[in-house]
Amino acid sequence: MKVILIDDEPVMHLIMRKMLAKYAELQIVGAFADTHAAADFLAKNTDVELAFVDISMPGDNGLTFASRLDQVGCKTQIVFVTSHKDYAVDAFELSVLDYLVKPVTQERLERTIHRALEGRKRAEDSQTANAQTQNANRVSITALGDFSVRNERGRVKWISSKSVELFAYLLLNRGRRISRARLVADIFAGMTSVNAEKYLNTTVYQLRKSLEPLALRDAIRSENDGYALELADAMIDFEEFERQASKFKRIDAANMEDALNAERLYTGDLFGSKAYVWAIHETDRLAELYTSFVKNVVEALLVLSNTAAASKLLLKLYAQNPLDESVLSLLLRKHAQDGNKKGLTAQYIDYVRLIKKELGIRPSKALLLLYDSLVSELSDNANN
Repeated sequence: MKVILIDDEPVMHLIMRKMLAKYAELQIVGAFADTHAAADFLAKNTDVELAFVDISMPGDNGLTFASRLDQVGCKTQIVFVTSHKDYAVDAFELSVLDYLVKPVTQERLERTIHRALEGRKRAEDSQTANAQTQNANRVSITALGDFSVRNERGRVKWISSKSVELFAYLLLNRGRRISRARLVADIFAGMTSVNAEKYLNTTVYQLRKSLEPLALRDAIRSENDGYALELADAMIDFEEFERQASKFKRIDAANMEDALNAERLYTGDLFGSKAYVWAIHETDRLAELYTSFVKNVVEALLVLSNTAAASKLLLKLYAQNPLDESVLSLLLRKHAQDGNKKGLTAQYIDYVRLIKKELGIRPSKALLLLYDSLVSELSDNANN
């Protein structure tokens, strides 16, 4: 718990520091001789939870200071420390935590600290309980590599494949009304207009029935000859991956663990093996974002000489697209950094054969130059 001291007597700073030092839970982060400096500090440090404030000070006194903090909604709790008992009534009208009369005894201070820590624990327990309740009711949607919808009641059991597809379509357009005509054209193409309309009606009904056991039936809203999916505070894996991957302006040792955690969120292509035609653009966009992000992570890992972690990520990318020259270039650099000339050469030769067989082309001049320079560097190192 972060604490500040406000008293115009320097000796009181020393006394309070010594007494408060006995509590490992407390950290004194500032001591001030006037309330104006303290107020400026609190405005910039909103995590300060407790302030010991002298009431009687030149200029702005402690009561006025506490009242001003109340008005601006400051969450810092106030403990008044004063020589004047007459202020007690006014002090407690401000809903302060406690009122200590100088000279403060360790026993009396102990009760104040206990009260502050107990209050903090109750607040944390309340926040935890609220968070657990919210998480229990929260809808969790997995769409990368698989497709499932669940909350604390269980997992959605789809009545039909078209009901799954309709939900997936509305999910990508969450919160927006999609006309019946557009749904018919994208999901029921190839059917006659009459049959498609009937099939859509049946599918909407089946989707709502599928969602009903999880109390999500009303998430499918009918509006102006169309439908919209409304999900409050849903946890959607592809949105979370994009949010996490997009926040890294630079990847280095300080945030590498966070970057690797973000990479793990991408567990496969959007909607997995279902490969809906209308979702191809979004599927490709997310896959490209993943590839670009992983390349940046690998570049940082190579700088950090963590070739083992870099290798795992590169092999995942290579398995997805063995024709990607930029991935092959990173693999060659990884082999060179490991001093593995044999592995570097074998990787390069395999790639040359692959692109000749599949595409009928040769490697680019840039890749050839990279390979030659890496081989030469390894040979020079071996001769030295």
